[in-house]
Amino acid sequence: MPPRTLAAWGVHLYTALGAPLGVWAVFAAFAGDFRLAWYLMAATVFIDSTDGALARAVRVWDVLPWVDGRRLDDIVDYFGWVIVPAIVLVLDGLLPAWAILLPLLSSGYGFAQTQAKTEDDYFLGFPSYWPLIGFYLYVFRTSQAFNVGLILLLSVLVFIPIRFPYPTKTKPFRPLTLLCSGAWGVMMLALLFGLPTPSIWVAWSSLVFVAYYLGLTVWLWWRRRTVAPMPA
Repeated sequence: MPPRTLAAWGVHLYTALGAPLGVWAVFAAFAGDFRLAWYLMAATVFIDSTDGALARAVRVWDVLPWVDGRRLDDIVDYFGWVIVPAIVLVLDGLLPAWAILLPLLSSGYGFAQTQAKTEDDYFLGFPSYWPLIGFYLYVFRTSQAFNVGLILLLSVLVFIPIRFPYPTKTKPFRPLTLLCSGAWGVMMLALLFGLPTPSIWVAWSSLVFVAYYLGLTVWLWWRRRTVAPMPA
């Protein structure tokens, strides 16, 4: 097998690894080992954050045009970014079982959209950031009432066609966003490795990036509404 073909299959295998890691996270949660569950989910987040760059580097579509890497990625993402964190949050008592209906259905709609990711590198509607949301709920140990309210709000936002920036690709303020994303990533790793007793001040500090991201989303949305369209 030519090295380039082998590399392309390797990228698809790398993407697919998110599925068994998600299953093992569920097994860990059923066993009561939530620390391991979040470690495994963090691994799936890392895979999803890096497999696209690997696919572009190898040009998997040119090498294996009969294998749809985007479809594989969507299947793995829906499982790992929606189903798995929902199960873990229920098993940990952070959500009632009925509440997972909200993210499961809304994210199903989100993944089914042909324009879930726009050509200019935005997510259309709230993206399925459920592992990240769930991790914050786990770290802060917020109440079920608060968690259900937040999940309901974010699930509704999936249906509203607001453009959420793709942190590593969206062009406006990209250098600043990348810098802030890097700092946030370091803090999230610190929280992860600090389990089961992560530093609360690090958790609160990491929310600065969340506020920045939401502020950037609102500002870009407002700019698109107020800037007059160019004449044809």
